[in-house]
Amino acid sequence: MTAAPDHPNRRWDGSRNTAHRSRSLHLSPRASTRLLRCGQPGRCRDCGNAIEWYYRPDHRPVPLHPRELPAHTVPERRRWHVAAGLAYPTADGSAWCRLPHAALCPARTPIAELPELSGLRRALAARTRRLIDTGTFTPTPATAEPAVCRPSRPVVQILGIRYLAARPVEEIACLARATTTRARCRRTLSDTERPAGIWRLLPATAMVGQLALPTGLLMAVYDLSALPGTEQLRWRAQRCPLHTHATAEMAMTDWEPFEPLTHREHIHTRLPDSHPTARPGTRHPRRCTHT
Repeated sequence: MTAAPDHPNRRWDGSRNTAHRSRSLHLSPRASTRLLRCGQPGRCRDCGNAIEWYYRPDHRPVPLHPRELPAHTVPERRRWHVAAGLAYPTADGSAWCRLPHAALCPARTPIAELPELSGLRRALAARTRRLIDTGTFTPTPATAEPAVCRPSRPVVQILGIRYLAARPVEEIACLARATTTRARCRRTLSDTERPAGIWRLLPATAMVGQLALPTGLLMAVYDLSALPGTEQLRWRAQRCPLHTHATAEMAMTDWEPFEPLTHREHIHTRLPDSHPTARPGTRHPRRCTHT
């Protein structure tokens, strides 16, 4: 399959070519989905190409290729479609379908059952090279696990529910925007003046409807259960202490419902080298318990 030319409304790097007037879009906090009209645009961390984030029916995010593809070029079991702001891993009977970006990402191993999309994958690879050459994108080098125990995607327990974070706890940023400039807040959720969570070794149990790992496995969890309910709600809404009462916006949080079997690669059986103790607001170094 020959790669289709880029949409006239997009530049070579995948960004939109048309300038839209900046406006503030607010959604009701009681809305069933935060993405009622379109996907949340973003960039792949591995290749730098444009993606669109959607929620699945199970509230897990999935990055999709921003353009629709002819359905006959994609195997039926790999077709996706979007309806009412949610992404479904199945075809909807139309001549077009969506495809997860992971199936086309040039930084990943090609999928053998998608030979007709090899041209599109080569086009994305050429775009990645151009992004790197122009300094627009810097790929993350593949490094071995550091000697310091610091989960890159920690498991956080909020209001009794475990979530998988997209980045280390101390780097989770606030999602609020400034009222006038609409710039994203650069503060993080953690506050040295407020009680912090506690790293604990807890059983890797599963919730209702989830597949569990063998019993007896302990994993490191950043537990916020000891904090007041308002503080836990602030963490779940991904707001810094200055934007606790900010209006809900069309932005995806970094929380992903944790499933022991699906996310087993992010399970750590040791505590970080330095972590909060059971006394809120105090920190004492503790050597890693992993041998």
